[in-house]
Amino acid sequence: MASGVRSAGGEAVEVPVADGGDGTLDVLLQATPGSWVETARVRGPLGAPVEARLGWLRAGEAVVEMAEAAGLRLLPAGHLDALRASTFGVGELIRTALDGGARRIVVGVGGSASTDGGAGLAVALGARLLDTAGVDLPAGGGALAGATQLDVSALDPRLRDRRIEVAVDVRSPLLGPRGAAAVFGPQKGASRTDVALLDAALARWVELVAAACGVDSRRAAEPGMGAAGGCAFGLAAVCGAVLLPGAALVCDLVGLDAALRGAALVLTGEGRLDSSTAQGKAPGEVARRAAAAGVPCIALAGSVEEPVDHAYAAAVAIGKGLSLAQSRARTADLLRTAAGEVVSNRDAAA
Repeated sequence: MASGVRSAGGEAVEVPVADGGDGTLDVLLQATPGSWVETARVRGPLGAPVEARLGWLRAGEAVVEMAEAAGLRLLPAGHLDALRASTFGVGELIRTALDGGARRIVVGVGGSASTDGGAGLAVALGARLLDTAGVDLPAGGGALAGATQLDVSALDPRLRDRRIEVAVDVRSPLLGPRGAAAVFGPQKGASRTDVALLDAALARWVELVAAACGVDSRRAAEPGMGAAGGCAFGLAAVCGAVLLPGAALVCDLVGLDAALRGAALVLTGEGRLDSSTAQGKAPGEVARRAAAAGVPCIALAGSVEEPVDHAYAAAVAIGKGLSLAQSRARTADLLRTAAGEVVSNRDAAA
């Protein structure tokens, strides 16, 4: 898009954005001068070790991308396991950030392979989950059905005076037909039977957390608690984290509002622009802020569903007349051309 703007004689100011899912870490690193990356060896979603990145925006301020340690992208094709996948490695990354002196930790929780309610990360941070025999439970959301006790006496005490912000990209509650297991479980390999088991297991997890942490069990129904297989709930209820809309949080961190001042036009984009775009996705947040600043925002998308949200001055479908495969193969060229045409047409109209 920036290349297309420049080819049409415009000045392009590039501001990377994300909504808390895959890529959030890279966006924040790119937008923050002097940031750096630390690599840690942690447990992957099914227990095998992985090399995961931990981002540092500045001293004392770290970014954990859940997908680095518990992401679907870490699993080989055909090896999804919704019942066993765990967030343990995410807890290890948070512990690494604490060891490094982090006072503020931003956790992006999209792209997860797990549905364990954040139980795995809680264990990595010192909690214990026990069965009726007093034995530690195996990893994964499925095992939570057999849990009888959550012991948080050895939970890392540093969590009490650190700020953990969870960037969520969905508004799903933890349980029920709109919850973590029902909505997102199937894409993680859960069958209909698995979904029912996981939902019941997460309900058990809520009971244990409420008893051990003094948390009102009704918090599980709050919007966003079902994000990343319920990892958001575990972070909030066990670790004291604050849940924030991911797109808004990232836009604040990258300084979008400052970049909008003096702009003549904003271009943003998405694979498919539809009614869900305004429900927490990055392009919707960009359009909202542009409208508030009085700057017209035009979306470039592979396809556009009508009606287009009023926050956009216009929406351009760059893949018209092409198959999905053709559009994907030519995305860069299509975006470059469309951006150039938008700028040229605006100049001609002016």
